Amino acid sequence: MAKKKDKSQEVETTGHQWDGIEEYNNPLPRWWLWMFYACIVWGIWYVIAYPAWPMISGATEGYKGWSTRANIAADIAEAEAANAKINAKLAGTELAMIGEDPELQVYAASAGAAVFKTWCAQCHGSGAAGAKGYPNLLDNDWLWGGDIESIHTTIRHGIRSDKDDDTRYSEMPAFGELLEKEEITAVVNYVMSLSGTPQDASLVAPGAVVYADNCAACHMEDGGGDREQGAPNLKDAIWLFGGDYDTLTQTVTYSRYGVMPPWTTRLTDAEMRAVAAYVHQLGGGE
Repeated sequence: MAKKKDKSQEVETTGHQWDGIEEYNNPLPRWWLWMFYACIVWGIWYVIAYPAWPMISGATEGYKGWSTRANIAADIAEAEAANAKINAKLAGTELAMIGEDPELQVYAASAGAAVFKTWCAQCHGSGAAGAKGYPNLLDNDWLWGGDIESIHTTIRHGIRSDKDDDTRYSEMPAFGELLEKEEITAVVNYVMSLSGTPQDASLVAPGAVVYADNCAACHMEDGGGDREQGAPNLKDAIWLFGGDYDTLTQTVTYSRYGVMPPWTTRLTDAEMRAVAAYVHQLGGGE
C-alpha cells in the first residue's frame, strides 16, 4: 500500500489556488536575495558614475567623466607623438629618395598600408587589385603614370575633382552625340582588333578611319594612349570597364567619367607620401 504523505513535512502554500492546484510558498535563498540587492545598488551607482542615459544631444556623462572617445583620442595622440619624428622626416624627404633609407622605407610601407586599408581599399580592394571602374594598382597599366611622383600627385589632387584646382582632368566625349551608329560599330571593331579579335573583321578598315579622325588625338595613332591626358592604352588588353563588344560600344557611345577625391583635406602630407610609397612598392609602380 502507498504511504500517505506527512503533511507536516510539506511546504506551506501561499493560499492561492486555481482549479485545485495550490501554490507553494518557497522563499528564495537569502544569499541569492543579497546578491540581487547588491546588483541593484551596483546598477544605481554605475548609471551615476558612467555615461548611461541618452539625452537630446548626448548622454549623461557620469561623475567619473569616462569616455571611449576620449580614450581613443588619447591613444591616437600618443601614437602621433611617438611617430612625430619619423613623420617629419618622411614629409621632408624627396619621394624618390624614400627607398634609399631602409628605416624610412619600412615605416612608409607600414604606415601607407594602414592608410590604404582605411581610405583606399573601399574602391581599389583590400589587395589593391581594383574592380570594374576602379584601377588595378598591381599591374603596369597606369592612366596617369606609375612612378612614385605621379602616384603622389594623383593621391594629392585626385582625378576630375571639383574640389581641387590642380586635379588631374580629362574628359572623353560621348560619341553617341557625334557619330552615327554605324561609325561607332566600326570604330569599336577597330579598337578590338588592336588587342584581340574584332566582332566583324570587315569593319576594321572603316573603323580605323573613324579612329584617326576622332580618337587618335588622345589615344595616339597607334592606340598606345597618353598619360598626360589620362587616355588609356588600347593595345594591351587591360580594360578598366571591360573590353567586350557591348561594353566598348557603351563606352564609346556614352563615355566614362571616373572621379577620385583629392586627399589633402583628409590626410597629412606624411600620410599621402606613405601611401604613395606603399602603392609604388606593391609591384605595379614604375
